[in-house]
Amino acid sequence: MSTKHKIKKISLIGLGAMGSFFAPRLEKAYGEGFRIIADGERKKRLETEGVTINGVNYRFPVITPQTEGDKADLILIGVKGYALEQAIQDIRNQVGEHTLILSLLNGVDSEEKLEAVYGEEHVLYAFMRMSIVMKDGKADFDPYWGKIHFGEKINQEYSERVLRVKEVFDCADIPYEIEEDMRKGIWFKYMCNIGENLTCALLGIPFGVYRNNEDANWLRRNAMREVAAIAQRKGIDIGEKEIALQEETVKTIPYENKLSTLQDLEAGKRTEIEMFAGTVIRMGRELGVPTPINEVLYHGIRVLEEKN
Repeated sequence: MSTKHKIKKISLIGLGAMGSFFAPRLEKAYGEGFRIIADGERKKRLETEGVTINGVNYRFPVITPQTEGDKADLILIGVKGYALEQAIQDIRNQVGEHTLILSLLNGVDSEEKLEAVYGEEHVLYAFMRMSIVMKDGKADFDPYWGKIHFGEKINQEYSERVLRVKEVFDCADIPYEIEEDMRKGIWFKYMCNIGENLTCALLGIPFGVYRNNEDANWLRRNAMREVAAIAQRKGIDIGEKEIALQEETVKTIPYENKLSTLQDLEAGKRTEIEMFAGTVIRMGRELGVPTPINEVLYHGIRVLEEKN
């Protein structure tokens, strides 16, 4: 790999669950070459109180969106779905000629939104498979249970851009996988998130209930089928085979684990329901795919948000 555009400076925006997976290891590997993008009260809080990850309090270097002349070679976006539009603007001064951008969000359209602003030449595809508990602003997780999946849309051979990012994750000891078909991987993860995450949130149940409760599984599988039907209309080959593959995975997750939407509800926070079921409903209407299960999940979780 050419060292001409070797990644030396890395900026992360969003230091919640997703960002916490990366920040300690990137700081250890890259030192002052790693920094957090934050502004206002969040910047002040990160500088004065820090952030606690797996029992350790960190004070990462912080730069503001207004910082100029110090471009990043790699930008990681770890904000919630409803904060993506603002994050796209906040990273503007960090994007240089050879900057690469990875979105860690749960949805299926963040790469398209980034490409619309910064161009395909700056954007790689990515998604996360992980389990993190966020409570009282603290993140707890097994750093080797879960990984980032990333790459070009298709990765039969690794591009120079992919190799640059691969070197970063190797250096920082961050688990990863380079999927051959990233769009299919993103949609598979999205389908699972819709079924598992939202059903847990609506019913107020931990992940382990899926091991033996067929009523919860009925909701989970049928919500997933609606996403699969939309994916098929978009030319992405996901269906019953992929839904069946997930049956073994749900049995391996710790029984007491609570997924992000339920964690948000229990903490009285805003959820990503618009990015999840809201987007499914919108795409379903555009493509003529009925989405009754997602409509129930959407409106039910909206009620729970207002209840908070």
